[in-house]
Amino acid sequence: MRVLVISLVLLTSGTLPGVAQQDAAPSEPTTAACSFDDGKEMSVRYSKAPDRRGEEMHDGKLWEAGGSPMLLFTQTGLTLGHADLPAGAYSMYVIPKRKSWTLVVSSNVSGGGKYDEKQDLVRESMELGELSHTAEQPEVAFGKIGPKQCSMNVYYGKQGAWTTFEEK
Repeated sequence: MRVLVISLVLLTSGTLPGVAQQDAAPSEPTTAACSFDDGKEMSVRYSKAPDRRGEEMHDGKLWEAGGSPMLLFTQTGLTLGHADLPAGAYSMYVIPKRKSWTLVVSSNVSGGGKYDEKQDLVRESMELGELSHTAEQPEVAFGKIGPKQCSMNVYYGKQGAWTTFEEK
């Protein structure tokens, strides 16, 4: 009996740190996508990890979903607001404010690079609403709202914001 208890203690103490490390590891990237009527697609890759830096989303300060920029990939040219985005890859950030959020699309897609405002291609206002539930992790979702239109939605905490991309 004593050997069984010692074995269980050793086994448990050896496996619990592994479980804790798994919980602390960054989450795998998640992808949200939208297909246009011609079959071309746009997608966003992002981390669903909650912001663990001990900071809340600050009013008017640049925010990265899950602690890293969202990455936009598009097989076709897009229009966001009054800006044209050729097919390719981009990084995206959100600037949350109390009454509105702004989506920032940047040409900088280098891994580990710091945000550089000089590489911004467009800053577009997002509609803002309050969620009926709390989104514990950042979430991005698309809704196809027309043959050449996709609405991108970003949810976190009690907030949800959206804007529309149009295929050129």
